Amino acid sequence: MSEHLGFYLTNKNNETIELPVNPAEVMLKCETDDKSETIVSFGEINRIGEAKFKSVSIQSTFPTDLEAHYISANDLLGKPQAYIDWIISAHKSHKPIRFLVSSTKITLEMTISSFEYGMKSGYDGEYQYTLDLKEYRPVEVKQINSVQKNTNSMAARPSPPKKIGLGSIVIVNGQLHRDSYGNGPGQYEQNARRKISFVELNKAYPYHVSTLDGGWRGWVRQSEVRLE
Repeated sequence: MSEHLGFYLTNKNNETIELPVNPAEVMLKCETDDKSETIVSFGEINRIGEAKFKSVSIQSTFPTDLEAHYISANDLLGKPQAYIDWIISAHKSHKPIRFLVSSTKITLEMTISSFEYGMKSGYDGEYQYTLDLKEYRPVEVKQINSVQKNTNSMAARPSPPKKIGLGSIVIVNGQLHRDSYGNGPGQYEQNARRKISFVELNKAYPYHVSTLDGGWRGWVRQSEVRLE
């Protein structure tokens, strides 16, 4: 049986929604900031630039009929206005969101650059929308202080024990949840080999686990994971 294909958005509060109807296509755009220059007696050359932010445009619908046959999501947030309010709130927060496509390796931290929605052709059975996302990369400024070390008095320190963190491969024994607060309890994992994809250590269910190829699973307690 093939794994469920779902399109998920997670906001700054670790609240996750699944888009009710999968878009017909999703194309990630990858570019570099190339520049063309002309050299005398040689001609035009192309200087390869740095990688630009990835972007994606999602076009789909929010059905007003929650039992419509073309709904693909496992869990529905509610009527179209619930999705619209969620996205607008995430946009106004000026915080990045997480965009993930289950059963694929697509998982990116992104910003909502544009959200357009409404009804077309006088049909009120669904809202049509376009959601434009752009990759987000945090910028950190670190101050480095120069400290002179006395090599004669320094003793060799043992390596610290390996800790569970982002990207760790772990064994999971416990129940999966929709968010790090413990909402939406779901399936149980038993001796499942998983990868840590998100960490929220101050929450009751601090680790989000995925399959090794990036498939979405859920949030679990700290006591329910151990390093492989």
